Amino acid sequence: MYITCLDLEGVLVPEIWIAFSEASGIPELRKTTRDEPDYDKLMKYRLAILKEHGLGLNEIRETIAKIDPMPGAKEFLDELRAIGQVIIISDTFSQFAAPLMEKLGWPTIFCNSLEVAENGEITGYKMRCEKSKLTTVRALQSIGFETIASGDSYNDLGMILASKAGFLFRSTEQIKKDYPELPAYEEYSDLLAAIKNAINQ
Repeated sequence: MYITCLDLEGVLVPEIWIAFSEASGIPELRKTTRDEPDYDKLMKYRLAILKEHGLGLNEIRETIAKIDPMPGAKEFLDELRAIGQVIIISDTFSQFAAPLMEKLGWPTIFCNSLEVAENGEITGYKMRCEKSKLTTVRALQSIGFETIASGDSYNDLGMILASKAGFLFRSTEQIKKDYPELPAYEEYSDLLAAIKNAINQ
């Protein structure tokens, strides 16, 4: 039994924080897990910037409402779900993800949650579990599943390396250089073919 585990941002939808950086005119918010491997450090940095500018969940949701899946992403996901189980494992937050899941046909997603004050200020965040992507893959393996994983960022490497087959998708040149043993793809058709091949081996 196989489960394919996919990252969300950068793989199926554009990076939410980059989109919000552009919408808000705050270039510091462009930094993502492609740039900063330490997620706690990255989130504290983001929350400090939001507080400084008086921005909160409502403003970010306005940006998310305008984000569409990457061209071909829903079709890729539909075809993948037709041949086996798929879980999106993301370090995003449930408050961000819901509108995007609707546009992707409501796939299963495991993600984290934000702590939000009544006025919409994001005061903190709660991780589902430590090293959530790797921990989830290990948990799936412990109940009898083989995992196949794909993502684009530093925080995806744990689940990719721990899986029976793992692939980089639209990753950075630096990550591809650091992990030359990982097959890297740019097109959904190539990633789909690689996943199908891994399932059939």
